[in-house]
Amino acid sequence: MDAALIAVLGTLLGSVVTHFFQGRATVRGAELARAEQMRQERISSYSAFAGALLDYRRSQNDRWFRSHENAPDAIVDASRFTSYEARITARSALTRVQLICDDARLRQLAEQAFEFVNCLHEATDAADRDRRSLESKRTLDAFVSAAAPTVR
Repeated sequence: MDAALIAVLGTLLGSVVTHFFQGRATVRGAELARAEQMRQERISSYSAFAGALLDYRRSQNDRWFRSHENAPDAIVDASRFTSYEARITARSALTRVQLICDDARLRQLAEQAFEFVNCLHEATDAADRDRRSLESKRTLDAFVSAAAPTVR
């Protein structure tokens, strides 16, 4: 009888321990899955922002050149409207970064990069445009450099 009781207690103890460790493994697996999903979302958001900002920068440069080369009004207007569309896309991508990013410094870098590109068409001359264009590239590079370690 003692052997049967020990066997039953051993079986119950084994079941309780197994249940405990399975519960912990399930929780850990869910945490890992969520962390991986967030990493993938950050990669998607950060790369979409960088791509949208590069396109916006290109359209801002084009807008500046068209307005300073005495192009026909229709071409200048088309270039301006293209830059508006690129700004909408870049602003949307920036909002996504702001929503997904926990790092205040990284959000600030993204906002700075957007603002430098946003003001690019206001350059007064070619030297100012070159300076603004280079600064916008540097700020985007700073964002990408700061974001990269967070998604590895």
